[in-house]
Amino acid sequence: MLSKSTLTLLRVPFSFFLMPVYFFALSQVPVISTWKAVLVFIIIHFIMYPASNGYNSYMDRDEESIGMLEKPPPPTDELFYISVILDTLAIALSFLVNLPFALCIIANILASRAYSYRGIRLKKYPIAGFLTVIVFQGAITYYMVYTGASEDYRNLPIPWEGMIIASLLFGGFYPLTQIYQHKQDLKDGVRTISYVLGYTGTFLFSGIMYTIADGLLFQYFSIRDQVMHFWILQVFFLPVVAYFLFWWMKVSRNNANANFRYAMRMNIIASASTNIAFISFCLLNHTFREALVL
Repeated sequence: MLSKSTLTLLRVPFSFFLMPVYFFALSQVPVISTWKAVLVFIIIHFIMYPASNGYNSYMDRDEESIGMLEKPPPPTDELFYISVILDTLAIALSFLVNLPFALCIIANILASRAYSYRGIRLKKYPIAGFLTVIVFQGAITYYMVYTGASEDYRNLPIPWEGMIIASLLFGGFYPLTQIYQHKQDLKDGVRTISYVLGYTGTFLFSGIMYTIADGLLFQYFSIRDQVMHFWILQVFFLPVVAYFLFWWMKVSRNNANANFRYAMRMNIIASASTNIAFISFCLLNHTFREALVL
């Protein structure tokens, strides 16, 4: 039986914030293999990400707020061993999907460990840490879902546009998750992209990244004669933009508002809105379309 501390620090619910990339990629797969799509979802969100969370917590030994946890418990050696077991399980199961997916899982795990491991510690470098996260949790994750959930991955082109958009969306989201941790990170020798940009710079940077991603989404859906998808997405983006501007205004008046509670609300609103939007695209592109054909 796992200890309460270990279960807490695996932060399984945190995977909800990372699901939009999965649903975006899945919505664009030409022909979905249902069992592979389910297995890919489980491997990524219930095995790989919790293992990464656990390993990161073991290395960081945070005493202040982190994602989903306002007061994290101290990690134990059990957490380290469980993260290794989960990594091994994720790799073993990934070969049931296909080789490209398995290689992406291995690459993601290695990148995550290099990000957290004290001997390498990519997270302490603002640019290297930022790029590691948005490339692997954005572009690479999009690619491995796209190929992993496909009925016939061998005949699929590399989805460059979707991969770039996924990284840009993640790039707009990620600095906002760091904005309340400046002091804690500096104490640990970590200079995040958010710290380098400052409070105002973080909001500006995130806004620019989202704007570029939105422009590419318009082009992406226009080329595929799916402009309606773009406008549907804008409706779901409205609460995200509204809260983003509200929070920015609060922080501009008082930096103390760049705190854990506001950040978690931002995460929940953004993740819920984009998850629902991309799940809607899955239904429009597959379930409803197949029903019309029948």
